Amino acid sequence: MRFFALLNFQHIMLYLFPTLTFILLFGIGLAYSHFNAKDVKERTEKIIHTYPEGIEERNAPFPLVLILIIMGTLLWAFFYILGHGIWRIKI
Repeated sequence: MRFFALLNFQHIMLYLFPTLTFILLFGIGLAYSHFNAKDVKERTEKIIHTYPEGIEERNAPFPLVLILIIMGTLLWAFFYILGHGIWRIKI
């Protein structure tokens, strides 16, 4: 049991707001950013296949946000292995 009940509330707020902010920014990034090509508008609107219950498949471009997240993850993993394995940095 904690001595101060407010400390639990502060920890919840410190976990909740950055998570909600990340989800919001990630959703906006997925919705509005992608690599622009000549046929982006056509690929976004053209329905390739329709599944049961109205689910439609399109050949939309890959979102830029996901490319940046994947590249950031790979860079972090590389430097983590480099720092931990070679330079013996304690993380």
